[in-house]
Amino acid sequence: MLPWFRTPSAPRARRTLAALLLTLTALVAAPTATATATEAAPSRGWNDYSCKPSAAHPRPVVLVHGTFGNSVDNWLVLAPYLVNRGYCVFSLDYGQLPGVPLFHGLGPIDRSAGQLDVFVDKVLDATGAPKADLVGHSQGGMMPRYYLKFLGGADKVNALVGIAPDNHGTTLLGLTGLLPYFPGAADLLTMNTPGLADQVAGSAFLTKLNAGGDTVPGVRYTVIATRYDEVVTPYRTQYLDGPNVRNVLLQNLCAVDLSEHVAIGTVDRIAFHEVENALDPAHATPTTCASVVG
Repeated sequence: MLPWFRTPSAPRARRTLAALLLTLTALVAAPTATATATEAAPSRGWNDYSCKPSAAHPRPVVLVHGTFGNSVDNWLVLAPYLVNRGYCVFSLDYGQLPGVPLFHGLGPIDRSAGQLDVFVDKVLDATGAPKADLVGHSQGGMMPRYYLKFLGGADKVNALVGIAPDNHGTTLLGLTGLLPYFPGAADLLTMNTPGLADQVAGSAFLTKLNAGGDTVPGVRYTVIATRYDEVVTPYRTQYLDGPNVRNVLLQNLCAVDLSEHVAIGTVDRIAFHEVENALDPAHATPTTCASVVG
């Protein structure tokens, strides 16, 4: 047994994990009447299939949401930010589970990568561009690597920008190490929310994904992480190793930026400035604390 599991804080950790499992079960059992698909939500200028990439920004940008996210809520700030700068921007829903509205990214990640494959083809057909750039948050920054590596995506993608991606899985601050102490908990996680089980450090999915190296030839990779990430832990496991990789720590750009896992991908304009630099490195400008007003 882990030594700290016997400490006074252990009951709280056990309660936290139990609450997490109960929440996941409740989500899976949620009635479909609570909401409909996100297609009806406003997109504020993105997902415009009449948009044609310009000479300045010749590739469409596909936004890939994180776990429990969807094609709208995750991108209410970043998508308009990029549209206002002249990009054709698109976002998809993936990893849906039957009976679970709005909260996506919960299905098996290899199948989610197949959904991304179909969506990128749709965007390229509509825009006439030969390649796209991908920007993903959390699982959305990691899942595309499966598409690039196993589904032929490397021929259709120029760059992948991952914001707080769980490229090598997560320990959830050590909570995933408690799963063996709850009989049936791991099976419950795998059966009800396979997309979560796939993201646990050491999972079969991640072992396959990272075998033989983190990257594939021909694609530029950028990882933007925050030291205050409380979901993908340790935060350095987000980094990639290989050619054409740039790993960025948000606090090296702005030491007073306190964004954690959710904020870095949804509202942090300093991180968004670095996303834009990654999409157009030939015209990159320094990312600093002042970038928040850019």
